[in-house]
Amino acid sequence: MPATSRHDPVFAAVDLGATSGRVITGRVGPDELVLTEAHRFANTPVRLPDGLRWDVLALYQGILDGLRVAARGGPVASVGIDTWAVDYGLLDSDGSLLGLPFHYRDTRNAAAAEEVLAHFGAQELYGVGGLQHLPFNTVFQLAAHRSTAQWQAARTLLLMPDLLVYWLTGSVGAEVTNASTTGLFDARSGGWSHALIGRLGLESSLFPALREPGERAGTLLPHVAGFTGLPADTPVTTVASHDTASAVAAVPATEPGFAYVSCGTWSLAGLELDAPVLTEQSRAANFTNERGVDGTVRYLRNIMGMWLLEECRRTWERDGTSTSLASLLADAARARPFAAVIDPDDPAFLAPGDMPSRIDAALTRSGQRTPDGPGGYVRCVLESLALAHRRTLREAAELAGRELTRVHLVGGGSRNELLCQWTADATGLPVTAGPAEATALGNVLLQARAHGLVGGLTDMRRLVARTQELRHYTPRGDPGAWDRAADLAAVVG
Repeated sequence: MPATSRHDPVFAAVDLGATSGRVITGRVGPDELVLTEAHRFANTPVRLPDGLRWDVLALYQGILDGLRVAARGGPVASVGIDTWAVDYGLLDSDGSLLGLPFHYRDTRNAAAAEEVLAHFGAQELYGVGGLQHLPFNTVFQLAAHRSTAQWQAARTLLLMPDLLVYWLTGSVGAEVTNASTTGLFDARSGGWSHALIGRLGLESSLFPALREPGERAGTLLPHVAGFTGLPADTPVTTVASHDTASAVAAVPATEPGFAYVSCGTWSLAGLELDAPVLTEQSRAANFTNERGVDGTVRYLRNIMGMWLLEECRRTWERDGTSTSLASLLADAARARPFAAVIDPDDPAFLAPGDMPSRIDAALTRSGQRTPDGPGGYVRCVLESLALAHRRTLREAAELAGRELTRVHLVGGGSRNELLCQWTADATGLPVTAGPAEATALGNVLLQARAHGLVGGLTDMRRLVARTQELRHYTPRGDPGAWDRAADLAAVVG
């Protein structure tokens, strides 16, 4: 790859994931797209007496520290922030945060979801928001929060990236790709559903005006500029603040008929559409219609992804078992194929804790033998994920009336060669793996587009395809073995 020009603009991407955050700088030129990690910091939730919370103050300090490092590298054209979806902070009338935001894995959400569905019904909610039913969707979290003193004092609700933008700039808004994950967003009109908000007994004034990716949210507050060393007129650009939306924007697709799997803590598997699919069949299949860049729809299903493997590794580490990922994957490659299959979306796997024991319990319930050693567990997890990718993409294509020609697997999971190959084998489709840093690339590219350096989605994706390292996998092995495993997975699920 040719060296980048020091005259190419540099953009700072703040990318927060479920376990860590990063500030990454991206240099963008006509045929250049290079990322450099400026700073990485942990994202460690805290369990308080009233539940599991995000330590958003530590995250914010990590962002400031990262921007300070980025500033030392030279001029920064703008800053953009992406995070996970659904979680939020509440501000009082003075604009002060009312407590640490709840974590979506907090156990309070399940009962609240049942309460909301008992009053409104799944069909009505899906007809408005088009969201996959997940117990931690914002609409359900709000039902759990409404009985608290914090709620009584709340005047503004800001989703996680919008809260961080507010602290950097003092500007209040709601970025549309993240707003679309709340269950309070109208999938057809592309705006807040004030009718549903009212029927739920919520105040419309809680929900700020929507922003589209590419809009300028504001410039840095004086104390932020002073701490980071960035100029006070440095703009904070609205990007696709839902990390999956940024990742999908950076899918290096150069042909029609592509599907994607954005694979990290979660596997988000689906298609990019021009309009939502709000049929009863789509609701029953539990597909979501979330907003993408330029009014596109991310028609996908959340699958519990590499969380399963990482929780296994954390358990083994606590028990003193060596858990080098390379050795685990080598053991998995040698383990017996299809010895055990789980449903990755079994609710028993959602909370943190001893994942191997929960896998054992799930296999025992379905009459299967438990794996022999860590390699067997890893093979079980990865084959089950590949089967979930197959099932989800085939159902999405059928419900949307699409023909699929290729799967693009992006995110951290694209580094896992077994998962990539087994996804190709399971789906019967070629898989293009990478970029691993799709979310940060999408964040940077949307900033660059706002500054006139790249064109629309097609141009952005072509630049990714030209400049990033990609690997290609073709289906191999016995398709019948995957068909039989898929039949077993259907019974287990």
